[in-house]
Amino acid sequence: MKFCSQCGNPVIQRIPEGDSRPRYVCEHCHTIHYQNPNIVAGCLPLWDDKVLLCRRAIEPRLGFWTLPAGFMENGETIEQAARRETDEEACAVLGDLHLYMLVDVPHINQVHVFYRAQMASPTFAAGIESLEVALFDEADIPWSELAFTTVRRTLECFFADRRQQIYPVRTDALPPSRPIQDT
Repeated sequence: MKFCSQCGNPVIQRIPEGDSRPRYVCEHCHTIHYQNPNIVAGCLPLWDDKVLLCRRAIEPRLGFWTLPAGFMENGETIEQAARRETDEEACAVLGDLHLYMLVDVPHINQVHVFYRAQMASPTFAAGIESLEVALFDEADIPWSELAFTTVRRTLECFFADRRQQIYPVRTDALPPSRPIQDT
């Protein structure tokens, strides 16, 4: 950050009084610019024994498979964001959502939250951010073509939990430094 979003003057980085972390501070209008993690909200959509995956039409990881997910917008709940992303990427309507997986991704300042949900019908299509969308049995998941480690981890946990028929709310954290394709 080079300039204040409030007044346009240059900012400096320092630890403000009463704080413990360096922040960008405008010495002209005294605005402290906090930078906080982004929330990625997504869904693990299910129809019968199959999982709905989307092949990405955008970077990062263009052409790789993922669960429908994306950045939460201001003014919406995490559940609303997960539903919106599923609609935008897979044109799928969901029933009740159940919080399932929360993954801290500190090296890119993100938190990924996935809900588990039955689809309201087997109707879906590729949205603008997807090249294609398909339902997969566990045996047919394209493991080597998954876009992100958070998606892989969520799917691994889901299939293990499904064998037990117990779906706890899970938490996980990725190691502190990994390349973008491993998020």
